[in-house]
Amino acid sequence: MKILDVIVAVLLVIGGLNWGLVGLFQFDLVATIFGGQSALLSRLIYIVVGVCALYQAIQWKAIQRRWAAKIEEK
Repeated sequence: MKILDVIVAVLLVIGGLNWGLVGLFQFDLVATIFGGQSALLSRLIYIVVGVCALYQAIQWKAIQRRWAAKIEEK
């Protein structure tokens, strides 16, 4: 599960950076790379990032427990 936690965190950072670019410069990097906002691959990336956000929100306490247990083991 910790690998999934890391993957989710990385995708959320990427999504957050993309939103930052949209807010600051009206530049959507995902859309630029993958052929526009309505392109299938762009939409898939938006969906995956959204699912990651839901996972992070729902699993927040469990993630904290997993990582706290790892720190205590050291």
